[in-house]
Amino acid sequence: MIILGRKVRVRYIILGDIFLTIISVFAAYILRLDLVAIFPTYQRSLIWMLAISVLVKPTIYFLLGMYRRIWRYASIREMALVITAVTAASMVISVFMISLFAFEQFIGFPRSVLVIDWVLSILLIGSFRISSRVLSESRSMGNGLKKGNLPKSVLIVGAGEAGVMVVRELRKNPQLNQIPVGFLDDDPEKQKHEIQGVKVIGTLPELGRVLKMRQVDEVVIAIPSAAGSVIRMVAQTCRENQVPFRTMPGIYDLLDGKISVSRLREVNIDDLLRREPAQINNEAIGSSMKGKKVLITGAGGSIGRELCRQIARNDPDKLLMLGHGENSIFEALLEMKESFPNLTILPIIADVRGTARIQGIFEKYQPDIVFHTAAHKHVPMMELNIEEAITNNVIGTKNIVNACINSNVEKLVMISTDKAIRPANIMGATKRIAEMLVLDGARRSGKAFSVVRFGNVLGSRGSVVPRFKQQIAKGGPVSVTHPDMRRYFMTIPEAVHLVLQASIMGHGTEIFVLNMGEQIKILDLAQDLIRLSGLEPGKDIEIQFLGIRPGEKLSEDLWDEGFAFSPTEHPDVYKVETDDNLESDRLDLLIEELVKNAYAGNNIEIIKLLEENIPGTSLKAEPIDLTVIS
Repeated sequence: MIILGRKVRVRYIILGDIFLTIISVFAAYILRLDLVAIFPTYQRSLIWMLAISVLVKPTIYFLLGMYRRIWRYASIREMALVITAVTAASMVISVFMISLFAFEQFIGFPRSVLVIDWVLSILLIGSFRISSRVLSESRSMGNGLKKGNLPKSVLIVGAGEAGVMVVRELRKNPQLNQIPVGFLDDDPEKQKHEIQGVKVIGTLPELGRVLKMRQVDEVVIAIPSAAGSVIRMVAQTCRENQVPFRTMPGIYDLLDGKISVSRLREVNIDDLLRREPAQINNEAIGSSMKGKKVLITGAGGSIGRELCRQIARNDPDKLLMLGHGENSIFEALLEMKESFPNLTILPIIADVRGTARIQGIFEKYQPDIVFHTAAHKHVPMMELNIEEAITNNVIGTKNIVNACINSNVEKLVMISTDKAIRPANIMGATKRIAEMLVLDGARRSGKAFSVVRFGNVLGSRGSVVPRFKQQIAKGGPVSVTHPDMRRYFMTIPEAVHLVLQASIMGHGTEIFVLNMGEQIKILDLAQDLIRLSGLEPGKDIEIQFLGIRPGEKLSEDLWDEGFAFSPTEHPDVYKVETDDNLESDRLDLLIEELVKNAYAGNNIEIIKLLEENIPGTSLKAEPIDLTVIS
């Protein structure tokens, strides 16, 4: 029945095109001449042009796909198709008519009617198509009102491309029962103008006044590039006026270009901490990944999975997802298969500590590019499990580096951390040794092996934000270690995008540092999360301070004092100039001693070795109080 109905609709469209074609030809002659002059002088050419037009135009329209379109969703792309199809048909008709006139099939043929007919056909055929969308939207609005539910009034913050998309989607989806009542935008040229029939009624600072003076049921923030300060201002104003609000994901979440109403969501902490988006050079990333075999260790983790997503958009030949946890790799694989059904994706369950296993994988698949994200990262846990930190973060990295060298991998990028600078904990110290292994591998092989170092990412597994959310859901209290504790924070998509930007600049032995912005107080983060939950800190949810945990510092650094850093071609990526890495022989001896003591369980000796070989290290060798780990 659906197929039959569609065939009937197409038949009516074809009949309408034929009727409008006849009207267009007659009108072209009348506009060019006059009604009396057409007969009998131009009667013969008129009949020929009518016959040819009725045959040629629907045929050309069919061949160019105009009858396969659903015109109630018509946009600029469909109107461009109308112009193309009409122009192609007019050119064919012109060839026929001028040829017939040249062979004296008729006299008195005014060739300008061809141009007039072309213009009229675009107007008539285009209007016929666009009327389908107008009627569909009118019917949708009518249906929404008939149901008896008054539509919700939506104020849209941002009158750019995303804002226009929101208006279109709301009109095309009557089941949402929402109507746009206005835009707010800071662009002075847009003020008092209408966009898609919706007026720009003010600027962002006027949001409070607009909410007080107009009936607004919801505010939609449609500015993917908006900084956190803008989102924070809108959210605060909406809360004060008790108006619900939603937002579009940030620009780094929309790198796939898919913008739709379905992606509108509640404002979260990522949005409040957004920075001004840096330049995005997708072309350079795409050219470096296209047709390559890319292997990602730790592919089931937060960073690894986002690397898979962003790399998959750049048309690699194969994506190799390596991880130790089968459940996390399985979940990541299902997501990737759904989003990228045509990409060859190979899940590999392996532990980076297995030397023979890792070497065998590299020999079998011969990856071109490797991103090494597999590591133990939780500071308190590694203070309790020093042996695991050594075997996973150090031995695992050594195995990956050696496998890359032996398999002639073009590029290796290791993800590191700000905790590797003057490390005050085992996790940071082992990551600093891992950095040295990668840079030493670059020197030995001459390959593009590099390190990218950054701070905390929001929402990663086991990080502070999910823990705060759990505590808020239970009614509190929210636990903060110290009121002055500060950390760098970045969203996962932004961090991964900058990692990819850094990867295309790496030629070997570089340490790249991402611009993390300003350090953020953990206390402020907790208070923002409480407010986003519709509660007030200190009133609805208490905040308690636990004290600094083992291995923690009040603030972190991204490079050592005394070492210079230089800008790169990307404004949010820097290169650190460092010369404190160990020579190959000394590094090999250190690794040998660390591994020997790790397997022997001699933690005191491990700490001593790390402090002797890493500048600025201050590790704790005393027994740890388990009650302060949580």
